[in-house]
Amino acid sequence: MNTDKGAPDLNKAAGAASLNDAHGGGDRTLGEIIRDTRNLSAEQVEKILAHQRAKHLRFGEAAIALGYVSADDVLAALAQQFNYPYATPERRNLSPELVALNQPFSVQAEAFRGVRSQVVMRTAEEGQVRHAIAVISPSRGDGRSFVAANLAVVLAQLGGRTLLVDADLRGPRQHSIFGLDAATGLSRILVGRAGGQVIQQIAGVPNLYVLPAGAPPPNPLELIERPAFALLLREMASKFDHVVVDTSAAEYGADAAVTAARCGNTLMVARNGRSRLDALQALAQSLSGSAARVVGVITNDH
Repeated sequence: MNTDKGAPDLNKAAGAASLNDAHGGGDRTLGEIIRDTRNLSAEQVEKILAHQRAKHLRFGEAAIALGYVSADDVLAALAQQFNYPYATPERRNLSPELVALNQPFSVQAEAFRGVRSQVVMRTAEEGQVRHAIAVISPSRGDGRSFVAANLAVVLAQLGGRTLLVDADLRGPRQHSIFGLDAATGLSRILVGRAGGQVIQQIAGVPNLYVLPAGAPPPNPLELIERPAFALLLREMASKFDHVVVDTSAAEYGADAAVTAARCGNTLMVARNGRSRLDALQALAQSLSGSAARVVGVITNDH
């Protein structure tokens, strides 16, 4: 599945979404939420209502037309009304790769929701819902971390507790994507030196947690191969509804194949116009005979 279909039109998305502003899933209407969050005066509300009646619009559309709110304000209000995680403008600047959180009504986000549906259905076929899923690819720059991060976001948006584990001990990126402290994490757990809380909850996404990789060790493959990693994954799978594991590029060694075998489920990522078929075949071959089951392949343009 392709995860980059072009830039979304945020204004268009907000305008379309605001057509559903009557009541939705919350106790307050969209109009009430917009009024309170934007501190609209009674006079402004009356003008919006008058414009709404005259032009046969919804409250959000009328407020945008009069310039009292932005399309982003309407999207944020919708997210609040339906209890749907949506990043603030400040967060979007800090974490631009999190398209499923930053632009939940975009084509890219919809593509990730499609990936989520396929992953959930295919893992459920064998009763492996509680197993972890490793995101692997042949080469650096294929987009593994981008895919793993956004897959974790859309899984968390379903409502289940979701853990994203950065098991790329050679070139970790999840701490950077989510703006987390990288001082401690998986590497220190695997050598028995973790202190304090290493799993970090993501602000604004109640069900999403991230375990950063921590400091890159000199022996990443040995740490991944230790029984402690398999035991840790098993424990995490028992405590979370979904566990997504980012990995090192296969070109650096056997880390990805070992991690995939420990997880039980595998999602392969290929870079459109860049990944070589023989490299993908070699990666798939490295999984043969192991416990890893390939549940899908994503072609990525990001």
